[in-house]
Amino acid sequence: MTNNYLSQSVSSPSFLASLSLFNCAIRLLQDYIKQLGYQPQIHFELEGCYRINNTKSYSQKLNFDLINQYLRSVNVDGEIVSEYWRNQWEYVSLFNGQSPLKEATNLHQMLTQLPQLFQRFYGDIGVIDTLIEPVIWSGDQGKLAIGSSQIFTDDTRAVHIPNAIQLNASVLNKQGVNLIAEKSFGEYLQFCFLRTSFECSLLYLPEEAAFERLLLKSHYGLAQELCSPVDISGGHQGSIALYQKVGKHNQNMGEEPLLFDRYNQVMSVQQNWQKTARIEHRLGASSVYYNPYVNVIYGLLNIIDAIEAYENNDDLFVPIFTADTLPKSLFTHKDDVDSLGAIDIFAASTWFSKSLNAAQEKYNKTKSSFVVECPMLLGDKIKQIILNNYQVYLTK
Repeated sequence: MTNNYLSQSVSSPSFLASLSLFNCAIRLLQDYIKQLGYQPQIHFELEGCYRINNTKSYSQKLNFDLINQYLRSVNVDGEIVSEYWRNQWEYVSLFNGQSPLKEATNLHQMLTQLPQLFQRFYGDIGVIDTLIEPVIWSGDQGKLAIGSSQIFTDDTRAVHIPNAIQLNASVLNKQGVNLIAEKSFGEYLQFCFLRTSFECSLLYLPEEAAFERLLLKSHYGLAQELCSPVDISGGHQGSIALYQKVGKHNQNMGEEPLLFDRYNQVMSVQQNWQKTARIEHRLGASSVYYNPYVNVIYGLLNIIDAIEAYENNDDLFVPIFTADTLPKSLFTHKDDVDSLGAIDIFAASTWFSKSLNAAQEKYNKTKSSFVVECPMLLGDKIKQIILNNYQVYLTK
């Protein structure tokens, strides 16, 4: 099914009309968490690809110095780097102390402006298109040698590239200590994301191609070449990963150079993993329909759940979570009504709207000097805005 059921890409008039409400919700949640004595940190990573005009002989990966210089000049807290596949890039958030609202604004700028920026800075060397899509069909070619993650065989089969939007979350207390480094809090916040990801999959998998992305490894025999997650799972290698001392590939986290030789080569490092400990929500799909503001709200609501549980008991009991499947589609299909689509699942769920309503009610009872006034039942209103994006489908 095509995207003609969608009405609200991040550059559409209906999205911009809703922007003030999204901003209001994030400011309210930020200040509520501040009143509780904590500072939430949310960072995004965005993957995409570019296409080169075949008549051009340019085959090297792009040097992104020009575009990164521009991003610094317009106060975007992030940079573009090369990714694994040829012609694939990644926008990586920088840790500049930006608020979650500023981070959402940064990503919104990238989703709307990167195609024009790539054309502006690299059009003269043959870049003709910039793609922010869940799957780039036949985006590259090749087959990895058995047992290798870097060496390719002579097989030139097509590789369909999955592109992700990743949300990273951490929390600082009044002393500036990263609570993700505290075992019980980090594991409990991970559990909060695990618990809510199924019913909220519409937020981070906003178009049908996002669900096709989940099937690439199994349907096209690309399990060795692709590492994107396919289900809701925890640990430090799952789709919702807790990174403390070690990362996804069992590498040491937070290594910082300590001593260099005369050739500026690192001779020794120290590990400050507490600084970089975080939850990585790795299920999001690159899409111009991905709403960074709504996903920041989603992240902040999970953080509030964890903080409130932590406030009641700093030695949190973390329930066991068994890996769970994601919905198969945006849509509930008539021949498989027992398997609801992401739209109907979100419509029937209550956690998102009730959690935002409850946070608003609690915030209005605080004695904040920075008053954020939003319409009442903010959660209900934003949930309806999200569903309105799929109104053509819902009214069939």
